[in-house]
Amino acid sequence: MTEVTVSNHYPVTPEKLWELIGGFNALPQWHPAVQKSELEEGGSVRRLSLAGGGEIVERLEKMADDQYAYTYSIVDSPLPVKDYSATIRLEDDGKGGCKVTWSGNFAADGVAENDAMKVVEGIYRAGFDNLRKMFGA
Repeated sequence: MTEVTVSNHYPVTPEKLWELIGGFNALPQWHPAVQKSELEEGGSVRRLSLAGGGEIVERLEKMADDQYAYTYSIVDSPLPVKDYSATIRLEDDGKGGCKVTWSGNFAADGVAENDAMKVVEGIYRAGFDNLRKMFGA
């Protein structure tokens, strides 16, 4: 399995940032690649419509609001990965801000491992870059 982990610091409390990104259906509010998210199967599955076309279906594996974290897996996607599982986690920095870490484990599918890593890292960084714009980090 391959792992990609990206972290960034934001000058807002974890509670404040979790209000925006903590909902399993919240990606369109903060990730520029996601135009729409629709919940299915009682909220345990989200169907993401991507900017420029394409769709990703993901399953919520674990939600821990009290720890500012959730884990999800990809059910179906055009991404060059398989057996994908990822966690988004926020940690209080003790100074009024927080660190956000997005980490994923997967196997490359149809491409070199390094190419799959670049795709996943690009997705994480695009979301974090947009949060930086939103929160002035």
